[in-house]
Amino acid sequence: MMENTEMNNLQDQPEEGVNLMDLLHLCLQKWYWFAVSVVIVLALAAFYLLRTPNDYSRSATLLIKDDKQGGGISSEMDAFSDMGLFKSSSNVDNEIIAFKSPSLMTEVIKRLQLEMNYFTPGFFHDKVVYGKTLPVVVSMFDFSSENSAVFDLQVASDSSVTLSGFVLMDKDGEVDFGNKEVKGHLLDTLPTPLGKMIVSPAAAFVPGKEYVISVSRTSLYGAVMSYSKRLSVSLADKKATAINLSFQDNSIARADDVLNTLITVYNENWVEDKNQIAVSTSLFINERLRVIERELGSVDKNISSYRSQNLLVDEKAASSLYLTESSKISADILKVNNQLYVTEYIKKYLVDVNNRNQLLPANSVIESGDLASQISEYNTKMLQRNNLVANSSEQNPLVVDIDQALVAMRQAIISSVDNQIVILNEQLRSLQRTAEKNTSRIAASPTQAKYLLSVERQQKVKEALYLFLLQKREENELSQAFTAYNTRIVTPPGGSKLPIAPKRNMVLLAALMLGIAIPMGIIYLLEMMNTKVRGRKDIENMTVPFIGEIPWFGEQKRFVSFLGRKKVAGDDAKIVVEAGKRTIINEAFRILRTNLEFMVGKDKGCEVILMTSFNPGSGKSFLVMNLAVSLALKKKRVLVIDGDLRHASASVYV
Repeated sequence: MMENTEMNNLQDQPEEGVNLMDLLHLCLQKWYWFAVSVVIVLALAAFYLLRTPNDYSRSATLLIKDDKQGGGISSEMDAFSDMGLFKSSSNVDNEIIAFKSPSLMTEVIKRLQLEMNYFTPGFFHDKVVYGKTLPVVVSMFDFSSENSAVFDLQVASDSSVTLSGFVLMDKDGEVDFGNKEVKGHLLDTLPTPLGKMIVSPAAAFVPGKEYVISVSRTSLYGAVMSYSKRLSVSLADKKATAINLSFQDNSIARADDVLNTLITVYNENWVEDKNQIAVSTSLFINERLRVIERELGSVDKNISSYRSQNLLVDEKAASSLYLTESSKISADILKVNNQLYVTEYIKKYLVDVNNRNQLLPANSVIESGDLASQISEYNTKMLQRNNLVANSSEQNPLVVDIDQALVAMRQAIISSVDNQIVILNEQLRSLQRTAEKNTSRIAASPTQAKYLLSVERQQKVKEALYLFLLQKREENELSQAFTAYNTRIVTPPGGSKLPIAPKRNMVLLAALMLGIAIPMGIIYLLEMMNTKVRGRKDIENMTVPFIGEIPWFGEQKRFVSFLGRKKVAGDDAKIVVEAGKRTIINEAFRILRTNLEFMVGKDKGCEVILMTSFNPGSGKSFLVMNLAVSLALKKKRVLVIDGDLRHASASVYV
């Protein structure tokens, strides 16, 4: 309320934000908004928790054995360490990468048939059935591992089966086969739009009971990606060669099976990888045994036929003296021949281009320590190269670098073998010259004895080589049979039976906070957009003179007329200013009267007060009539003129 002479002096000041205490009071006034919001949001959160399946976490701890830290070979294998068959070393970081390998997870999925998922309908969400809770198992034939499919399965009390709701997802999109149904019985081969299927009873099957199951078949690639994302492999401790495996799944039994099978497949692959040297050596020994068996049989047949032709019963008695004299030389020649034979074969194996990416035989008679060390280092490098090729390709820069290193190592080994052959040939020629000298002294011996001596020498050489290879073959087989696993289970797969997701406390707490924040935000926005003058604070920053403020009186009862205009009910149209009363509203009108008299002044002859507003029903008539009564109580003559001739609100007070 203001004088018309002051209307042009209105200057707006920058608006301030809502005060925190004012906002708090407004929120307390609207407490029922918060109650309703919290109840609704908590109900939505509870519905979300009921609709979301629980996720469980299972974990296991494995110790990776490392020779350098004293854990590479078990004490039971120490007796075989002198054969050079059980040497290995492990890098924990490499083993972590191996556990994350898609090929490892692919084998786990194939063994557990995890591409097949079974669900039973629940009140809020479908429940996973697996393992001991699975009543039937579906086997799908002629179905590509690159496609996915879903269908419904019903088993009646008489063991009859009904398949329906077939949907196929392939690279071309989704194919829905509509309401097509296929009926049969358990263990029958059922022709379906997805191919032939067989429904077999499983562990939880109870004859005479009905089952309704939803079956989904995911592609092999999709299953591998899904399960790999849920697997976590990390280092347990920087100071220990131990790793933690954890897996999340809706089924506790399935999570335990995945971890157990993953460990089993890893151990099998590790043993197979470590036995590659033994397998290569076994192939070499078996090939040489077949050749020597043929040669030894030919020598035995030659000796037998010569004895039959010349009627020789015991020629050793006649040549015992000469054999005694040449026994030492023969033993030395035998030893050198063995070494030379094996060394020459290794050279042929090295220069053969077909064996470029193969491991070299580890078990040999070569006494050169440097050459044996070079072969062992070459085999280790070749294993590293083959592992990289298996997980990447031959164009991998690491593979190219290793190939170059292997070529250099192979040339160095060939040079060492050539040097060894030269040395052995020189030793053999020296022994042969010595043998010739001894042979010249037995020139008078019978021709048969000389011939048999030469043939028997060949027989002994081949027989010794044959026995040597047989011994190495047994050692090699023993190394394959007793190859220890690279891991030891410290903590078997297990964990809490409480779900890790969804986190109920966090969801409910967030819902509670959201339920409080929503009405508070709405109230804040409404107050920020509210342009009404609600009190003295709203106009304190304006240059317009402040005359007074009138508190709210009565209840705001309004109704809408048939013309759409709002009218004030009759209960609010009353005179509240009375003589002698000291109520709040009476005092407010007295203050208003005093301030108005002060602003008008006593020197003005005519006093005219104009009161107006932008919309009807804002309280003009109420203020004017009560202000007029307040002035009249001071014995002043007051005339009230209602400027709205259509409504005539002042006449209500008469």
